[in-house]
Amino acid sequence: MFPCWTLLLDAHTWCLQAASMDHNLQYWRREGQSFFQRLFHWVDILDPSSLLASDGEIKNSRSLLESKEQANKDELKVKEAWKLSLSSVHPDTGSVLPLVFRPPAFLPVAAPLVIATLLPHKGVKPALFWQFLFQSYSAGFNYVNRNATSCKDERIPLKQVLLFVGSVSYATCAGVLPQLAMNRYGLNSPAMQSLFRRIVPVPLFASLSALSVLVVRGEEFENGIEVVDSTGNVVGVSQTAGMKAVKETAISRAALIGTTAAVPNVIVSFLQRTSFIKRNPLVLAPFRHITTALVLGLMIPISFSLFPQSGKVMKEDLEAHIQAATTEPDLYYHRGL
Repeated sequence: MFPCWTLLLDAHTWCLQAASMDHNLQYWRREGQSFFQRLFHWVDILDPSSLLASDGEIKNSRSLLESKEQANKDELKVKEAWKLSLSSVHPDTGSVLPLVFRPPAFLPVAAPLVIATLLPHKGVKPALFWQFLFQSYSAGFNYVNRNATSCKDERIPLKQVLLFVGSVSYATCAGVLPQLAMNRYGLNSPAMQSLFRRIVPVPLFASLSALSVLVVRGEEFENGIEVVDSTGNVVGVSQTAGMKAVKETAISRAALIGTTAAVPNVIVSFLQRTSFIKRNPLVLAPFRHITTALVLGLMIPISFSLFPQSGKVMKEDLEAHIQAATTEPDLYYHRGL
């Protein structure tokens, strides 16, 4: 736990003033305006042990945070309540997130998929299989953790289903292009192997990860998302804010996957020149897998922290009807994850 958690108890009065805003967004508004603040909190929130909490425990934690007697409760219980709420509850709907799509589940689920996707496959079929699993999970995570104010209907619209299927299908097919090119044209020389196995996948996978966010969350910049004032009151629905939220998330996801694909390749390239690896070449494969998992684990909290969860935008940058609806210079929106 980090010392800044204790500030939440002293700020109970401010939270009551923003009663119309979800508690998770209140928290990020107060404690997540700097990169290092966000990073420290995400390291704590991403603790996989929170996945063991039942829905009842999560709802009890929310009830504790909503209680006016929160400041009189045991400090440790309040800290745990915030941790469960931030890791398990969607701030727009107040509903408990599906287990596998909660932020703490991202590393345990995505790590084996990323490792398998980045393997030097011998054929197209295994590459296609792992790409499909990874892209499906990524698209599901992007959709579940989106800004949900653009669509109040609990049913998923047909258009959204088509966008989801199209995103997964396109990313899966595009992801196997390096393997397909190598098999189709017999690119077996060391230079071509290095190009298509180590260099091309880095920008390709980063771009596909960003594209998945842009497509799956397209309704946010098409329909707009809610923007609120400093007290949490909804001022209006803004397409500009929706585009900003989606772009920021797409950049963070590209940074996550691109770095995870690039760093192990760079390290392995240096290790291959060492005498130890030349004598023990079988060590290289497991080392690559472990390095990939470690880099992914380090990059998840960093990428989640690149932009604030409660984003701020100047009123002058928004639509005319938003500017006319408030006198406050800055407005806020939920970026999503």
